[in-house]
Amino acid sequence: MSVDTLNTEGSSARAGGRSLREWSSSLPACLLLLAVVLFSTSSDIHNQMLRGGEQLWSGYYKLRSDPVEPTCNPNRDIDAAVAAEMAKGSDLGAMADLLGAMEKDPADVRRSIERSVAECQASHASYLEVRDKLTPGVRAYRAVELFIADLIAFGLESQRYILVILVMLCAVTATLTRHHIAMRAMETVLDHKVSLTLQTVANAMLLGSSLIFRANTLGADAAVSSEELLLHNLWIVGFGALTIASLYRLIRVPEGLAPGGSLNKALLAVPLYTVMCLISGTYFSMIGHAAGIGIYLGKMMELADMFLNVGLYVWVGMMLKQTRLATLVFNVFRPWRMPPELLAVVAVLVAVVPTAYTGASGIFVIAAGAVIYNELRAAGARRQLALAATAMSGSLGVVIRPCLLVVVIAYLNREVTTDELFGWGIWVFALTAAMFTAVALTVNRQSQFNLAPVNDALPAMLAALRPLIPYVLVIAGVVMFYRWGLDVRMDEFSAPRLLPVILFAILLYEHISLKGRTERDRDGLEINHQGLERSVRGATNDTTAEIGALLLLLGLSVSIGGVIERSHIMESFPQSFDSAWSAMLLMVVILVILGMIMDAFGAVILVSATVATIAYSSGIHPIHFWMVTLVAFELGYLSPPVALNHLLTRQVVGEAEVVAAQQESGTFYQRHERIIMPLIAMGVSLVLVAFVPLLFYAN
Repeated sequence: MSVDTLNTEGSSARAGGRSLREWSSSLPACLLLLAVVLFSTSSDIHNQMLRGGEQLWSGYYKLRSDPVEPTCNPNRDIDAAVAAEMAKGSDLGAMADLLGAMEKDPADVRRSIERSVAECQASHASYLEVRDKLTPGVRAYRAVELFIADLIAFGLESQRYILVILVMLCAVTATLTRHHIAMRAMETVLDHKVSLTLQTVANAMLLGSSLIFRANTLGADAAVSSEELLLHNLWIVGFGALTIASLYRLIRVPEGLAPGGSLNKALLAVPLYTVMCLISGTYFSMIGHAAGIGIYLGKMMELADMFLNVGLYVWVGMMLKQTRLATLVFNVFRPWRMPPELLAVVAVLVAVVPTAYTGASGIFVIAAGAVIYNELRAAGARRQLALAATAMSGSLGVVIRPCLLVVVIAYLNREVTTDELFGWGIWVFALTAAMFTAVALTVNRQSQFNLAPVNDALPAMLAALRPLIPYVLVIAGVVMFYRWGLDVRMDEFSAPRLLPVILFAILLYEHISLKGRTERDRDGLEINHQGLERSVRGATNDTTAEIGALLLLLGLSVSIGGVIERSHIMESFPQSFDSAWSAMLLMVVILVILGMIMDAFGAVILVSATVATIAYSSGIHPIHFWMVTLVAFELGYLSPPVALNHLLTRQVVGEAEVVAAQQESGTFYQRHERIIMPLIAMGVSLVLVAFVPLLFYAN
């Protein structure tokens, strides 16, 4: 989880030169992410082009292909055709008598021929009409429309390939930059050797499993399509490159590591994906199912669009870090001179909406955690409080529209809909927000509530709102363009493709408005805007490592879910309970544990296939169950020993800040506030969400 290499490369990039990493990793990743946005947007453009074509040329759907001239004769002589048909019938009269057939009626023959001639004339008339309408303008419009249609088809077929390439490319980058998610950073030579050795073993295990999976697929009786074979080959090449990258890193010990080290601490420096891989790989090998990891990683392809959306959300967050937007938002509250505890509450509440649009709390912590932490520290918040607020900054927004996680739940479970989940999510958000506010402002409050006078603070606050107006207009402009130009509303389905465009528009606005201007930060140091190209480049540099660390963890989390599924652990529990209260108690324990060891998306897939059915059959309402699930997951992400959101917080704010916070003195609560405060807030919220509704509908 060390970021020293990353920071070194980033600084060199900002100095003006492009590093090898930018050419080999960041640029391809940027192109892949842009391709995802382009493919998803092209469908909206195509729909509008079809509507526009119909409005410009009535019956445009007939003009989408060149008409074929009918081969029939529209000027056929009906009388001659009738006579010929009757003559043919008289020649066969003897045979008809033998077979007992009735003689043809001349009137019926004429009506049949007249009907045939009329249909032929209509076909020719339609052909001439379409041919006459095929003007050069129509042909040009049609060429563009058909090109976009082909682009959409290609994009849909390419989603799985883009995902595999993106995961492998970014995973190699995360390995080379030592940016994988672990319990602690590599600090000693022993940490490095143990971590990279186990990473190499795990990557070799992934490579071997993929090879066996490919061999088993080719050895099966069913035919293997070229597309499926290409996916197998991409996984194999990717894991081969990942194994070589970890082996190279193992041999090349970086400078600056302390000599020696402790084995126990070194094991904590092993990335979480490595631990998951070793566990699942060992289990599958023991049961004679060595291809297991490859199979469950292949299941990622079934939800390729979802995992690509995760990558887009991370990219959006990294671009957000390059803007002044977060600082300007905090400037609005600064005139009130809020105590740190109240400002932490404001920060967490402000983060609700962007969290909902980034899909999951962990993604938001990666995307905006550093900004929130730095702003809280600049406002005077102690490190422990700032770390607690940063870790919890994404925990309240996962139940708010248009969170991707809720969309996935509704997609996998027909018992619930997004409208129902988001409707009740508002109440869950209100509860968790009130609970966090109560804990932050009452437990271990160390500051006096001496807010600035309204006469002083309000004018300054209004003045701080003015710089935000152009940003609001830019965002509204993009949203309105999609709404009126492409008939696309901003919702949980369109957000992944709209947000990158919005952030590009904001970066372009800053590039134009701040070009040539020199500003000063709170310390009086000069800040020169780095421009659009460098902003996008810096955001993509950060994105590649973060996507590699996160998506590889997501993939191996699905594999751990496979271990739980194959081991039939859930079958050891009753498949239904007589009491909904007993079932809920068990559900809470299981869901919190899953939140500790799995990512949100992988855990939702597993829960949908196992735990959910037990809850439903025990009398727990589906909406209630999934609200409990979301809150339990968030508690799990904040709970030791793993505490994923805290690990992500440490990754974005830096190891030095966490170490400095741990060295601060005070009471037990003060020394561990970053862990205890979120646990109290989310723990109490979970108990209330889980058991209070049962009072109203459980027997």
